[in-house]
Amino acid sequence: MATRTDPLTLEVVELIGTVVARYHEEYDRAAADHSLTGAQARVLGLLALEPTPMRKIAVKLKCEPSNVTGIVDRLETRGLVERRPDPVDRRVKVAAATEAGVRTARELRESLTFAREPLAELSDAERTVLRDLLRRMLGDA
Repeated sequence: MATRTDPLTLEVVELIGTVVARYHEEYDRAAADHSLTGAQARVLGLLALEPTPMRKIAVKLKCEPSNVTGIVDRLETRGLVERRPDPVDRRVKVAAATEAGVRTARELRESLTFAREPLAELSDAERTVLRDLLRRMLGDA
């Protein structure tokens, strides 16, 4: 069994870190081009897919609901997001992208290269192997 300090392990860990850093750098740069923070862009991207309760956004982004409230407030001020009653439970509010928000999220996504499709160079078989290895690393096999 390999130790944590063997050269191969160190190289793999460094490469994983580089992939993650490159993804976030490009995403944050594209967000800034739209006068958004990376967090605002991620929330807008989620809301462009479907209206979502704030707590669910917080769970997806692994952050506090109060942080999501602030992000949604700023997006709402810019006319990119609106709050609506949940059609299933009118006591709950969901955040939803406006038409301008959907358009901005699409433009942001289209401006990405590596971050839009970081696995573009891998075949379906390679993606499957990578997925299975990552699940195994995380204990989700």
